[in-house]
Amino acid sequence: MLSDATILSSSMSEKTATGDLRVAAIQMASGPSVSANLEEAARLIENAVAQKARLVVLPEYFCIMGMQDTDKLAVQEEPGSGMIQTFLSETAKRFGIWLVGGSVPLVSPVPGKVYNSCLVYDDKGQQVARYDKIHLFGLALGSECYAEEKTIKAGDKVVTLESPFGRIGLSICYDLRFPELYRMMGNVNIILAPAAFTAITGKAHWEALIRARAIENLAYVIAPAQGGYHVNGRETNGDSMIVDPWGGIMSRLPRGHGVVVATLDPEYQASLRASLPALDHRSLHYC
Repeated sequence: MLSDATILSSSMSEKTATGDLRVAAIQMASGPSVSANLEEAARLIENAVAQKARLVVLPEYFCIMGMQDTDKLAVQEEPGSGMIQTFLSETAKRFGIWLVGGSVPLVSPVPGKVYNSCLVYDDKGQQVARYDKIHLFGLALGSECYAEEKTIKAGDKVVTLESPFGRIGLSICYDLRFPELYRMMGNVNIILAPAAFTAITGKAHWEALIRARAIENLAYVIAPAQGGYHVNGRETNGDSMIVDPWGGIMSRLPRGHGVVVATLDPEYQASLRASLPALDHRSLHYC
């Protein structure tokens, strides 16, 4: 009888006969202009494609980091239409890649609030998944104060999808502090964690959280981040990275705009899951 790890590996191999499992995480320091941010994102995506990446993931708030939290309300889009979604769809199709918009402000039913949504597009430019951020960031530490619940409506659905790269689980930034979310995903090959961690919390916890989620789920984690000083005065941590299922950092970028690229190895992942079948040893289950 085949193990889950063997089945997952076989599935990935069948879908990627060319062995093309190059993935990329893009790091930005976005500002208040959507058009300028999209122009920079396009440049970095092209850089990733030049390095043969076939799955490219943009950071949280890649399209806008406004002067005020409410600025994103002015650029919110209806699902399936708008400049940001058109950019993602057309760019994915043009380069023939799977492209992930780390977060896009989408209309919610609550006045004055948007969904902070991670959108996934396939290589034909079709949107194939949407995840609305569940855990909303709040911090009151020294001079830093954040309260996402004031402008964002929380999602309530765990989202995974099948892809040529394996089964993917979607999350955004603050979700990383809630391991039960990832347990509810089941056995995923890849976890996406686009983020905009603050400099203070990032220095303390970013790497530890990313590696922990990889280790406990025996999954690859692709974590693109905002990284640097922003026009609004905010400083984000950066340190975008791709981590393997053993917790090893395959590639990272401490600061600034750029791209980190790595090649996934399903056989290595399957061997780890066979040698350490921790996912099969789970005895507590979340409802």
